[in-house]
Amino acid sequence: MAKTDGPITIKKYANRRLYNTGTSTYVTLEDLAVMVKAGEDFVVYDAKTGEDITRSVLAQIIFEQENKEGQNLLPINFLRQLIRFYGDSMQMMVPRFLEASIDSLTKEQEKFRGQLAQTFGGGFGSFEEQVRRNTEMFERAFAMFAPFARQAGQAGQAEKSGDADKPVGSPTPSGGTEEITDLKRQMEEMQKRLDRLSDKDK
Repeated sequence: MAKTDGPITIKKYANRRLYNTGTSTYVTLEDLAVMVKAGEDFVVYDAKTGEDITRSVLAQIIFEQENKEGQNLLPINFLRQLIRFYGDSMQMMVPRFLEASIDSLTKEQEKFRGQLAQTFGGGFGSFEEQVRRNTEMFERAFAMFAPFARQAGQAGQAEKSGDADKPVGSPTPSGGTEEITDLKRQMEEMQKRLDRLSDKDK
């Protein structure tokens, strides 16, 4: 099928069937997964309401892939931590953090492919070193992210219990207002660290 200027429109009907308007054919989640891997962009709409349900369909694709033996990408601890962030005061920060992390990994994959091509002639040493460096990068990023999440959670609990005037960290003369300002400053500092970390490992 010829490439279009915009994303392909997929319609989902009440019987859960997916219809590709570009090819005028019904498709499966596996077909959509192949399209994603091929770099084809698409949006999915509910055929009845017109609601954009692309996010939920992509989540379904991930669920299907995770259920295939030997295809698991998401560690259990990661999934548990991700669930904890739903409804948390730090929830708004998670998408940006994950996008920055996956963008960095996507850029690094070209280096991985190059190293893999050289392993047959030069051994696995350099490739393993690259994997180790990237693993350490993500471990540092998550370790850096965790303290902010814990402190934000403590601040949220203080507000719910009526102790918002008590500082979470060191005492402050103006109470909750200072805490919010300090939390915003820490969040900004975290993003700067993530940016520097990403630049360092390019």
